[in-house]
Amino acid sequence: MCRRLTIFIACACILCSFSACATRPDSVRPEANLQPVPVVKPSYSPGSLWPGENSRNSLFADNKARYVNDIVTIIVDESSSGQNKASTNSSRDTKTNAGISALLGIDTSILNANPSMGPSISVGGTTANSLKGTGDTSRGGTLQARITAKVVRVLDNGNLLLEGRRQMTLNEEDQFIVITGIVRPEDITADNLVSSSQIADARIVYTGNGVLHDKQRPGWLTRILDWGWPF
Repeated sequence: MCRRLTIFIACACILCSFSACATRPDSVRPEANLQPVPVVKPSYSPGSLWPGENSRNSLFADNKARYVNDIVTIIVDESSSGQNKASTNSSRDTKTNAGISALLGIDTSILNANPSMGPSISVGGTTANSLKGTGDTSRGGTLQARITAKVVRVLDNGNLLLEGRRQMTLNEEDQFIVITGIVRPEDITADNLVSSSQIADARIVYTGNGVLHDKQRPGWLTRILDWGWPF
């Protein structure tokens, strides 16, 4: 019995370590890169006074992000809500009656042998069933933040691939915000701002790691029992 308990505890510890790793995805680690940052080669000859075209020396364009490693501020204002309701109500009643008035004299023999059947042979039956079901589900969420991202790639059609990260640590509690997506240069305002609703293929990760994060989750033994409990 002790040996089985020891094996069970060892397996539980292994599962707990795997689950602990899964709570903090690689996408929010500071050392992880969602997209490799390309090396920007100078577009001018050595010794030339022209530093190359960039967002700061354009005479007829706003000073906003349009090249690799340029900075743009993303206004994250996401809210979502959904609600679904379903209702089912059905019923069915059936009544059937059948009788035999003559059957080659066999019915007379049956009635004489069974006086309790009455003056004739008859068969009848009724059935009834009903079904009623209702369901209601709803979900909502809100996220507001400002995060500064950089251009990691300029696509062939001129769109910009953005990636922004922010890590905040307070009382040994880490909070991570990661956002990636594709934006059109014309959607970036003259103040170098862009709304998260204008980012295509947006991926926003807001998570944390620390004491509060650990206290919000049930214990590892509770999770294992809940996962393996067959009833």
